[in-house]
Amino acid sequence: MTKLTRRQFISKSTVATMAAPAIGGLLLSKTAASARAGVVGPNDKIRLAVVGAGGRGRDVLGVFLSNAEVDCPVICDVDDAMSAQGAALVEKQRGHRPETVRDFRRVIERKDVDAVLVATPDHWHALPTVYACQAGMDVYVEKPLATNIDEGSAMLEAAKRHHRVVQMGTQWRSGSHYKEAVEFVQSGKLGKISIVRGWTYLDWLGGVGNPPDAACPATVDYDMWLGPAPKRPFNPNRFHFNFRWFWDYAGGLMTDWGVHLINIMLWAMGPEQPKTIYSTGGKFALTDNSEPPDTQVTVYEFPKYTMIWEHKVGNNNGLNGHPWGILFTGTEGTLMLTDSGWEIIPERKKKSLEASQHKPGTDERYPHVRNFLDCMKSRQQPVENLEVGHFVSSVAHLGNISLRTGEKLVWDGKNERIVNSKKADHLVGVAYRKPWSLPYRRRT
Repeated sequence: MTKLTRRQFISKSTVATMAAPAIGGLLLSKTAASARAGVVGPNDKIRLAVVGAGGRGRDVLGVFLSNAEVDCPVICDVDDAMSAQGAALVEKQRGHRPETVRDFRRVIERKDVDAVLVATPDHWHALPTVYACQAGMDVYVEKPLATNIDEGSAMLEAAKRHHRVVQMGTQWRSGSHYKEAVEFVQSGKLGKISIVRGWTYLDWLGGVGNPPDAACPATVDYDMWLGPAPKRPFNPNRFHFNFRWFWDYAGGLMTDWGVHLINIMLWAMGPEQPKTIYSTGGKFALTDNSEPPDTQVTVYEFPKYTMIWEHKVGNNNGLNGHPWGILFTGTEGTLMLTDSGWEIIPERKKKSLEASQHKPGTDERYPHVRNFLDCMKSRQQPVENLEVGHFVSSVAHLGNISLRTGEKLVWDGKNERIVNSKKADHLVGVAYRKPWSLPYRRRT
């Protein structure tokens, strides 16, 4: 058999894999694995490329480099200052300075990359992930999966067609005490659970001000930073960390923090899709130029229970005295999961449960990355594979769609359609700025 170069693989892969079977959480077949580019053996070094070397990207890169078999030959960022900091980290840890580039496509073309860490702003999660999958690379992509549901669907399709290992960076999924809490919920000891509630109250997150538009720093390729997002004048608040607070690039606290907690809630309650979604809120506390609400409450109607999400900016006094947490409320008692661990609160008239407290585990970032690396070698799907990542991200996006349209949504999860509102259903899709386009998109 003639061995394909990676460049040849990219050009042939879309047609060659149209009939590829879908992957779930199962072991990939040896036949499929042997046909792919970029398969890593059990004892091989893993060559990781970084796309997005800001604060989060460097943090996760450091976790990857704590594993002896990982090296980093290239770092990509549209801001040369960020690339330089990432390269310095690799040089300190590995004794060599990686190449730096501004265009992620230069990463996809390389033959010395096995996996890609995508730690860009949210609007740049989809395309690097899809292209890397097409090129035979595995991917670790930060949460939320994308800026909208259609992008997430395309990323999942790319992972399936090209038999890639893709992990979404919701590291709580690898935390031991989260797993223990979920197992208790699933044990049935809480009785019939009718309400699940998650909340985040953040006093460290205040207003970002109203800076005027300005000249872009000379170290930045701003057109590339925008990528598929709409053309806008450069504004300091739309850049680096604060991109989270603008609809063009992200979804505010609902997708920044909400995905973490929604992930745990749905992990415990199962894969059923919500039937209806209604969200309300607004900018009631802040007077800056951010766009998503500083106050938001979303109610999800599932077939057998109700799920509630709420967040508030500028306050630390969340429910039960905790800045963030989750409550699983059943007929026999309530499990409360917070920054202090988790505890069981029995119903006062019931005798089936005893009160108990459980301390939080260790830093879950390290086992989450380790799970991804192990799966690269075993070809099993990781704990936060894209079937899971797309589901939990979509639930968060639906909350934002309801808030932005002011409508109660009726959701067809099988077909990923909002069936009662064309206006809302339009926001399930994506419109890219030319010349960018999204492969595998479900809508035109």
